[in-house]
Amino acid sequence: MGQKTHPFGYRVGITEAHKSRWYAPKALYGELLVEDQKIRNYCDQRLNRKPPFAAVSDIHIERTREELKVIIKTARPGLVIGPKGSEIDMLTQDLQRLTGRNVSINCIEIHNPDLDSQLIAESIAEQLKKRASFRRVMKMKAEATMTAGAKGVKIQLSGRLGGHEMSRSEDIRLGAIPLATLQANIDYGFAEADTTYGVIGVKVWVYKGLYEEVAEGEIESRAAGARPRARGRR
Repeated sequence: MGQKTHPFGYRVGITEAHKSRWYAPKALYGELLVEDQKIRNYCDQRLNRKPPFAAVSDIHIERTREELKVIIKTARPGLVIGPKGSEIDMLTQDLQRLTGRNVSINCIEIHNPDLDSQLIAESIAEQLKKRASFRRVMKMKAEATMTAGAKGVKIQLSGRLGGHEMSRSEDIRLGAIPLATLQANIDYGFAEADTTYGVIGVKVWVYKGLYEEVAEGEIESRAAGARPRARGRR
């Protein structure tokens, strides 16, 4: 069997933070873990699977004694918030009813959806449902991701591609994908396309560069008044 490690799980605690950030005693841990999953499933069903399709890629959960904080990463924050905040208020009330806790929701905008692996996977799955050519969709999305500034991308489809009797896997790779490098910032996304002839799985890996480079660049630009400093010059 292939020994494949989830790119996010491989880096948790080293370069990536947990998606659920809270502490609980042993007796409460299981209950809160199940509650986290219910929150994620509810938000996904409400925001991603039904109109207006808010393009939510990730949900982070933080807990204190007083409140439960839900951080939603989305490419369309306007659809999550709604006119005058009506949608986000309704969602807050629904989550409070679901959990029985005081809930606050924070929205973070994804400025470049072409670099977010989950959104890329969802977009490909959506096009496959509409019977688009899988090779053409893979090629277009991979090229769009590289154009957006990624250092590497890999897209893999598995299932009855093109409606063939025998299921198979097809992939496309552009640039570098250093999966075993812990300092590599690799974004991983997975989605499923429910077609008339079966389910097609979509996996996307996006390599954005090294964590060190990003962190250093941000620190330097802040220290130099938002001007990146030239290296090697004195």
